[in-house]
Amino acid sequence: MIKKINNFINGRFENSTSKTIPVWNPQNGEKLTEVTCSSKKELNNAVSSAKSAFCKWSNITLKERVEVFYEFRNELKNNITSLANSICQENGKTFEEARAEILKGIELTEFACSMPQIIHDEIQEVSRGVECRSSHVPLGIVASITPFNFPIMVPMWTVPNAIVLGNCMILKPSEQTPVGASKIAELLKKSGLPDGVFNVINGDKNIVEAICDHKDISAISFVGSTKIAKNVYQRTTSNFKRCLSLGGAKNHLIVLPDANEEMASNDIIASMSGCAGQRCMAASAMLGVGKIDSIINKIANKAKTIVAGKNLGSVISEEAKIRIEKYIEEAEKSGAKIILDGRGVKVSGKENGYYVGPTILDHVKPEMKIAKEEVFGPVLAIIRTNEIDEAIAIENNSQYGNASSVYTQDGNLANYVTEKVSAGMVGVNIGVPVPREPFSFGGWNESRFGVGDITGKSSINFWTQLKKRTSKWNQSAKKNWMS
Repeated sequence: MIKKINNFINGRFENSTSKTIPVWNPQNGEKLTEVTCSSKKELNNAVSSAKSAFCKWSNITLKERVEVFYEFRNELKNNITSLANSICQENGKTFEEARAEILKGIELTEFACSMPQIIHDEIQEVSRGVECRSSHVPLGIVASITPFNFPIMVPMWTVPNAIVLGNCMILKPSEQTPVGASKIAELLKKSGLPDGVFNVINGDKNIVEAICDHKDISAISFVGSTKIAKNVYQRTTSNFKRCLSLGGAKNHLIVLPDANEEMASNDIIASMSGCAGQRCMAASAMLGVGKIDSIINKIANKAKTIVAGKNLGSVISEEAKIRIEKYIEEAEKSGAKIILDGRGVKVSGKENGYYVGPTILDHVKPEMKIAKEEVFGPVLAIIRTNEIDEAIAIENNSQYGNASSVYTQDGNLANYVTEKVSAGMVGVNIGVPVPREPFSFGGWNESRFGVGDITGKSSINFWTQLKKRTSKWNQSAKKNWMS
């Protein structure tokens, strides 16, 4: 069992007398560790630490701040195996999925390291002797609240960019997966980040609310379910501070009859089952247009090669397993046809683990819960349509707007779909249309609350504010209305 996970404040892990929350290994159902359930006093200590560090950190050059993250990138690379193993233990991913998570975290860190090549003050002589200049200024103390499904990668959406831009950060990880945040803290300190610039505060709903309410925290990012994302956004903005709150998703893959069957079936299975379906970019609904039975057959056959405990990880908890299986049961009772049933899966040697096998349901109706709500498991609901516009209408009727993809070999149809669907990230013949850096990540509708995206160039405006300066030195310059 891993030793208790404590808060990381002012460059060290602090023992706490607060109550603790048990953390379970979802692969075997055994207790992995305990994590501090922080008090408001502990949050205040973390914020005070960040305030003390902010003045010095924000006043060094951008290039100097980036140097720390060059070292951090190297630490991530040097510790891929141990970091991936920790993700497997606390999240339930397969090792290859966990390793891929670290590699994406490295890519995100590399983008932060490129900030000196991206951010430049804008300077222009607007009139003779009069100069205007604008520059990005850090906000101060900021916070990031992250989910269980990517314990290291999702923090990398925010931590490197926010800190490189001169802010000091409070990270609140999911209480279900707190180990990754403690690893990040250790590696940042080893990389030379000054004490107080990065702090980790653990806990439950109460500490999230305290972060939203804290008068000295200027901006908050959140990633999680839509219900909580909406609450965090409302609470944070009611306190007159910035918030970018990413919620859930119901991603639709529109499959046309001319799709490349081999590519489409491979991609769709990888999208619906990767990370056990516990990602906001997972394909959970397939909209089949016209005669696509041969593609469905290929999908079903390929899905049978996805085996729980081998190339399919566990879901996060027993509660999640029960919830996912209930969606399948309700859909079956409502008339959906189960092609592949992943309920009741047991893994030899890990009988108490939280596993759901790959599940495919055909003839799902748009009004069924499984067609509308985020299942967050390795489940694909197939909805059949006659026309492409019917499929687009179903996609656009969703409350969410994270991602949508189309499978076709017709460029005109691909453009038609990508222009019409209401989603922030769209793909053509791609099961998980996640933009790569420097392009930014962010959905539409009730998949995002706030302005802008959480990664890439778009994140710069969220973590900074513009300072505009106008100067006049040449007294002899010809005067006009601008001077």
